[in-house]
Amino acid sequence: MDRAEQFERNLLVLYSKSPELCGRLSNAETTQGHYDLLFSKNKLPVPAIKEPNIPARPLHSLMDPNKEAERLVSTVHNTGYLVIFGLGGAYLVKAALERKDIQSIVIIDFNFDAMAELFSLMDFVPVFSDPRVTLIINPDRDYLFDFIISTYKPALHGGIQVLPLRPRVDFEPALFADLYSLVKDSIDTVSEDYSVQAYFGKPWFANTIRNIFIAEKSLMTIAVPKHVSVTAAGPSLEIQIPYLKQERDHTYILATDTSLPALLAHSIEPDAVISIDCQHISYYHFLSGMPKHIPLFLDLSSPSVVALLTKNPCFFSGGHPLTRYISQYWRAFPFVDTSGGNVTYAAIALADQIGAETINLYGADYSYPEGSTYARGTYIHALFNKGQDRLHPMESLFSAFLFRNDHLLKVIDEKLWRYETKPLINYRKKLEILSGTLQTTLNVMAGNGAPIQVRAQNRMQFSNIRPVFASGEAVQSGTAFLQYYSDRIQGLPEFEGTLPQYLQQLNENDRDVFTTLLPLAAFIRQKNHGISLRDLIQAVKIQAIDQITSLLSPTAR
Repeated sequence: MDRAEQFERNLLVLYSKSPELCGRLSNAETTQGHYDLLFSKNKLPVPAIKEPNIPARPLHSLMDPNKEAERLVSTVHNTGYLVIFGLGGAYLVKAALERKDIQSIVIIDFNFDAMAELFSLMDFVPVFSDPRVTLIINPDRDYLFDFIISTYKPALHGGIQVLPLRPRVDFEPALFADLYSLVKDSIDTVSEDYSVQAYFGKPWFANTIRNIFIAEKSLMTIAVPKHVSVTAAGPSLEIQIPYLKQERDHTYILATDTSLPALLAHSIEPDAVISIDCQHISYYHFLSGMPKHIPLFLDLSSPSVVALLTKNPCFFSGGHPLTRYISQYWRAFPFVDTSGGNVTYAAIALADQIGAETINLYGADYSYPEGSTYARGTYIHALFNKGQDRLHPMESLFSAFLFRNDHLLKVIDEKLWRYETKPLINYRKKLEILSGTLQTTLNVMAGNGAPIQVRAQNRMQFSNIRPVFASGEAVQSGTAFLQYYSDRIQGLPEFEGTLPQYLQQLNENDRDVFTTLLPLAAFIRQKNHGISLRDLIQAVKIQAIDQITSLLSPTAR
């Protein structure tokens, strides 16, 4: 087979995956002499990098490139998503494809002319025809980052690893060093979200299906005034309470659940409360009282015991795929951005979404000013007050709570000092990013915590028509919907072949159902390291159906 025909065959099989990439390769030059083709002792083709006045560098073993590749791939453990730096003769890729546990392979290389030359020298058809394989050339940083975070699914893939084709990487080390950094950043981003899913996957699912029956009866429609005050539970709330009281008659107070007891302790009854935590510990925020008439904005994945504390539960759909599925297929709930990971972020997003023209933010310290953790009156004060004794005074309990953090950063300003932690810093940065997207004016009230840098906002012209917070009509009863959902889970096909093949056979509704199970799958994988993908999918289906069946039994409610 001549080089032109070989080039066209490789392009043809790659075209279905990436027409744009094939177009750029078609316009590349294949005769610039980037590679020689050598042969190993066992007569396998080995591409070798050519340089002026230097012997060509083979990219694989000249004894047996297959055995070398098998040895290198054998170092990959607990990994379903493999990133290979450098294509070469694709021996690493072929060895990885022999592994049933590796479900996705991303090859990254540079130089379109050099890659086009490889396409004309070697047969890559068996490699590119496998649905697990993706080739990326000369990646833009943003593109590669977005690609990895959108295609790497830790719940399904398990681990992710980079495997370099060392001779190729050593030829252009600076290019690949930058790639290492970028891939690491993308992995860190995905891993942060996966850690949350692995920890909360089970309670998210259990809470959400239980809330169906409460949400079925919720008929609240709420219009929010133009001026909203959001209260967080940082220590600065104590010194800001007098200012909040001054404007009480002119503002709609939206309290985070953590700040509610502190407000009530100062005889301030908020107009509404918001809660997004799926843990039952969120119930502690309401132990000092929750006036039944106050609306409670709740993520559908919140504990149902919290929803029962008010006559006016106002459910919304946050970021969980199951709550979005419910909103799409059963009853349309308002969407509230909860991606900031904390309730203060969600409160501001909610106030902005329903038309507040100004938002004053109280108690948002995102730090521990002078070592203080929460405003007095919050649940932790009552908890430690009850738990203290002669050997464990309240001060020692607060100290232990504070120093449980592995990394406390002490920041000293001109007048004050504070402790900061990585999670609190990340929460604050996410809020700062949100501030730049708001259509309202956000005012952060002066306090002792970490400064919040409010970005320039896209202020809009407000009309006299006020938006309202309301849910749509349910298409069927809660019982009927849960039975429908259970049947759809049961109807998901058994896992066969590879992950891309499995996902490809799912229709749109099946894919939506499968996506709702991913956080629960993350929880199961975290408890069962090394579980096969087939067993994981079977286990998550069984656990989800069992929970729904148990809930629908006559004695469950």
